[in-house]
Amino acid sequence: MIFENVTTIAVKVLNLEKHGSLRSFFSECEALRSVRHRNLIKVLSSCSSIDQHGNDFKALVYEFMPNGDLATWLHADTNVCIDPPVRSLNLTQRLSIAIDVATALEYLHYHGPTPIVHCDLKPSNVLLDDDMIAHVGDFGLARFLVEPDIVSSQPLTSTGGIKGSIGYIPPEYGMGGRPLVEGDVYSYGILLLEMFTGVSPTDERLRDGISLHKHIEMAFPEQIMDIVDTRLFSGADVEASTFSSENVFGCLLSVIQCALFCSKESPKDRITMKDAVKQLNSALNKLLTS
Repeated sequence: MIFENVTTIAVKVLNLEKHGSLRSFFSECEALRSVRHRNLIKVLSSCSSIDQHGNDFKALVYEFMPNGDLATWLHADTNVCIDPPVRSLNLTQRLSIAIDVATALEYLHYHGPTPIVHCDLKPSNVLLDDDMIAHVGDFGLARFLVEPDIVSSQPLTSTGGIKGSIGYIPPEYGMGGRPLVEGDVYSYGILLLEMFTGVSPTDERLRDGISLHKHIEMAFPEQIMDIVDTRLFSGADVEASTFSSENVFGCLLSVIQCALFCSKESPKDRITMKDAVKQLNSALNKLLTS
């Protein structure tokens, strides 16, 4: 039998024995029910039922992303099978993905029905489709901002806990601050640094309390070409011959500067995602200008 118009899907089955999984399910359903953007993962359906053993069963059905997640591409080794078999992302690919993610966050913060804070932005939650277009996923920790313009010092409740993943959590969350858009900006800044340096915020090379932000800041701007990921230029002979070294340097300078502005320790010192989108598009223009 031949099936036509077959759609490949991805199914996320929640482990309801894990603390917070039920809340995560409803948070993700609520967040993705009201948003529509080309750079956000699309939920096709949800399932809330009982399994064959009489236990609660909850699952989410997503559009399938054939190129996997960004973390795999940034830190893939020769033992990881990716189809197509690209082992690293070049400069323009990374910049395009960075702009996709920034655009998605800008939409969530400013242009959706209600401002949403993602709360868990990291490479493994950025998925890539057939055309290497990035889609932000996993809204299990997402929070709606009912009063987005009011900066509150209200602490997180003990049941809420710290929102995010180690290395990407903004400092204020660790001190009890509630989720705000500035927290997403910090996580994005760390992700951006990781994308262009190849160093994760939990890398063992970061010792003696030195954060990824501080590690890069100490080398910026004089040693910028020493800190960027060398794989940015590997397997990209066409790019290397197309872009001048001056254009590449100007582009990387703007990108790393944007990442450092996003990942400032104090929320009030960070730029907004609107500013980040503008700066990254400016970096792209610097690269493409002949």
